[in-house]
Amino acid sequence: MDALTKFSYDILLEKSYKEYRTNETVDITDIQLSNDDLAIKVANRLKRLVDKEQAIVYQQDRISFKRTIKDIPDILTTSEREELSKHYLLFDGGIVFNISSNFENVMEKGFDHFLNEIENQKETSTPKEQALLNAMKSSIHSTYTLVEKYKNKALEVGNETLAHILTKVPYNKPTSYHEALVFLRILNYMLWLNGNKHNTVGRFDQYMYPYFKKDIEEGIITLEEALNLTEEFFISLNFDADLYPGIQQGDNGQSLMLGGCKKDGTSAFNELTELCLKASLELKLIDPKINLRVSKETEEKWFKLGTLLTKQGLGFPQYSNDDVVIPALVKMGYELEDARDYVVAACWEFIIPGKGMDVPNLDALSFPKMVNLALEDKSFLEDTTFEEFIELVNENIENEVNRLVSYTKELFIIPSPFQSLLMDSCLENKKDISSGGKYNNYGFHGAGLSTAVDAISAIKKNIFEEKTISKEELLEALKNNFEGYENIRKTLINSPKMGDNDDFADDIACKLLDKFSKECSKYRNGRGGIYRAGTGSAMYYIWYSQELGATAD
Repeated sequence: MDALTKFSYDILLEKSYKEYRTNETVDITDIQLSNDDLAIKVANRLKRLVDKEQAIVYQQDRISFKRTIKDIPDILTTSEREELSKHYLLFDGGIVFNISSNFENVMEKGFDHFLNEIENQKETSTPKEQALLNAMKSSIHSTYTLVEKYKNKALEVGNETLAHILTKVPYNKPTSYHEALVFLRILNYMLWLNGNKHNTVGRFDQYMYPYFKKDIEEGIITLEEALNLTEEFFISLNFDADLYPGIQQGDNGQSLMLGGCKKDGTSAFNELTELCLKASLELKLIDPKINLRVSKETEEKWFKLGTLLTKQGLGFPQYSNDDVVIPALVKMGYELEDARDYVVAACWEFIIPGKGMDVPNLDALSFPKMVNLALEDKSFLEDTTFEEFIELVNENIENEVNRLVSYTKELFIIPSPFQSLLMDSCLENKKDISSGGKYNNYGFHGAGLSTAVDAISAIKKNIFEEKTISKEELLEALKNNFEGYENIRKTLINSPKMGDNDDFADDIACKLLDKFSKECSKYRNGRGGIYRAGTGSAMYYIWYSQELGATAD
C-alpha cells in the first residue's frame, strides 16, 4: 500500500478516529407522527442526525467519511412499539436491514436525477404517496447537507482532490473509479446513519468494473493506484466497527460478493475480482467479508487466491456453488436472471440485490431439541422401532415449523425512504421497501444439525441395532448429564459422525433437512412469499444450547 493508504490504515488500527465519537443523545421525541407518517419521521430523524454529525477529513484522505454519532435513536416510542407488538412481529426492532441495494442504478443516475423523478411522480400521487416522496426527497437533501460539510472540511484542511470530487458526487454519475468509490462510501455511510444495518456491499466487482476498466484503459490510473484506492475504500468500511453489537469487532455484516456468472450466464470474473482479493489479502481486515461464487467452470487460479485469504484466519472467503445455488433459487420461484445475480446477506443467506425484501434469518428450528423431545415422548420406552422413533422426530419438526410460521407470519417493518431510493421500482411505484419488494420470502435457520445427526446416529447404532445400551439407561444418562454414566457416554461418542463421509450418519442429515424443507414449503407468509429452510445456525446455536440439556451424541 502507498503512503496515503497506510495513513488511513494506521488511523483505523490505532483507533485514533474514536476521539471524535460523541455519546451525545440525539433527541427526536418531539417528532410525533401517526404510523401513516412514519416515513416522514424517519426522514426527519436522518436530517437531525446529519445536522449533528461533524465532518472528519484528513489532508491525506481519498475516501473519508467517519461516523461521529454513536447511537441512532429508535423511531418508535415505547407505547407505539407495545401497540404494534399486539398485532405484529417486530423482528430485530422492526427496521429494514440485511438486504442488498442496487448501487449500480443509483450511481448510474446520481441523486439529482432522483430529485427530478420525485417531482414528476408527485403530479399523480395520493397524499400518502406524496408523504413518502417528500421523505425520499428529504433523505437526498440530508445526504447533500452531509456532503457539503465534508467538502467544506476538505477545503479547510487542504484536501482539494476530495473537495472537487464532492462537487460531483453524489449529485451526478461518477466519471472515474475514484469518484465511484467515494459515491459508494457516501451511500454506505448514509445507510448506517439512517438506522439500516448489515448493509451488504454486493457484487462490487460487477457494478464498479465499468469505472475501473475505463480508468485503466485510458491510463488515468495504474493497477497499483487502483489497488490503493480499493484498499482505502475497504478500510473506510471499518470505521464504524466499534458500533457493532455482535461478537467480532469489525464484522458489520458488510459482505462483498465476487465472481460467479453474469445475468446472461457467462463468467463474471475480471481484473477487479483479482484486485479485490489482493486488497483483502494485504489488509487482513474482517470487513468487507469476501465471498466467492464458484462453479465447475471456475479456473483454479481463483481457488488458489481464495486459499491465501483463508490462511489469514479471518474465516473467509466463503464459497457459494453456482451450480447448486442458482437452480435452487429458480426452483424457489426466483427468475433466472435474478438468481444468476444473487449475493449473500450479512452472513451467508442468498438474496437478490435491488429486488429482495427477503428476511432470510427470521427465526430458527433447533434440531437437537426435536430429537430430545422424541426421546421424552412416553412411546419411546415402548416397543418402538427406529423408524417409529424417526417419525416422532419428524412430527416434532412439523409442529415446530407450524409454530414458527404462526409466530412470524405477520411482520411490521418501519419505513426506510433512503433505503427505498436504493431499491428497484420503489420510487417508480411510490412504495417504500418496508412494504415489500419483488421477493418477500422468509427464512428459518436449522440450528444444531450435526448435533442432532450425531445423536440420532448414536441412538440408531447403540439402542436399535447393536442394543449395547437400553432406552432406560440412555434416558437416565441424559437426565444426569452423564454424571455416573461415563461408560455410556464413551460408547455413544464413538458412533458414526456427520461429515466423516459415512452414509450411516450423512443420510440422516439429508432426511432431516428434506423434512425441514418440505414442512417450510407448505406455508406462505403474510407478504405472499415462501418460507425458506436454511442450514445455518447464526447465533441460535448458542441461544438454543442454553436450554437444551445433554444430547445422545
